[in-house]
Amino acid sequence: MSTHVIVGAGPVGTATARLLAQRGEQVRLVSRRGVGPEHPAIELIAADAIDTARLIRLTAGAVALYNCANPAYHRWAVDWPPLATALLTTAEQTGAVLATIGNLYGYGPVDGAMTEATPLAATGVKGRVRSQMWMDALAAHEAGRARTTEVRSSDYLGFGTNSITTQVLPNVLAGRRVVLPVDFDAPHTTTYVGDVARTVVAAATDPDAWGRAWHVPSPPALSLRELATRAATLAGAPTPRLTRLPYPALWLGGLVSPLLRELRETTYQFDRPYVLDSSITQRVLGIAPTALDEALAETLSALRRDPGAGSVRLSS
Repeated sequence: MSTHVIVGAGPVGTATARLLAQRGEQVRLVSRRGVGPEHPAIELIAADAIDTARLIRLTAGAVALYNCANPAYHRWAVDWPPLATALLTTAEQTGAVLATIGNLYGYGPVDGAMTEATPLAATGVKGRVRSQMWMDALAAHEAGRARTTEVRSSDYLGFGTNSITTQVLPNVLAGRRVVLPVDFDAPHTTTYVGDVARTVVAAATDPDAWGRAWHVPSPPALSLRELATRAATLAGAPTPRLTRLPYPALWLGGLVSPLLRELRETTYQFDRPYVLDSSITQRVLGIAPTALDEALAETLSALRRDPGAGSVRLSS
């Protein structure tokens, strides 16, 4: 039995904790509120991970440290740098492998499918924050100061998830019109949180996976229209009514909403194909993506239990 420390008790942190516990590992799940799943192998700890000294104490003796944190979207530029520094310093001081849950922001706008070899060429604030986190971690790895890896995924599906993709679904279930600043017909990859957990655990515990980034195995990309229609069919809901919000309306909404203001920077993710190529991970780490219908069914089940979860304010 090994000890694993997870920072962040959101959907991915929770899924990772459960997976490790089911495999007989000991887990310390760290969050500011000390919340998480109840399991005899999971110790819930209330702590601020920016407190490097305490995080080092909590991680002492652990084989891996998982960065599953997720600061508020509009505070990435403020909250991520000190948190990433604390996590990397902890990995350097304790010897625990630092396994970070990343995303695709660092690539910026691209033409074609994104692979692990796609340059980190983002020019937006959030993309630069994410790419700098990985470059710092990789530099520490290459210098021999730490052992690091990162797994990257697209918008989540699964229990407890909340992204612009999953925010479509509550309104589909309720038969409400969905109005969002997206091209509903552009292919867009979605990733199941359970597959994120499986990939990050595999990368953290396999020495051959260290020192590089991995794309989480994901099913073939569908447009949001296809995704919404598939969800409606599974749920027995009416045919989705989807309307694209014009960019000027998004810009105006950003004057009063921090979330909408931040979405201005990332509209490229939903106005063109946004496709993740995970073939290397599938081949090398031997992880296959969960079937889309299974991921959708879990998401829809969670939304039925909590209809307000992930609901979209831009709907009628």
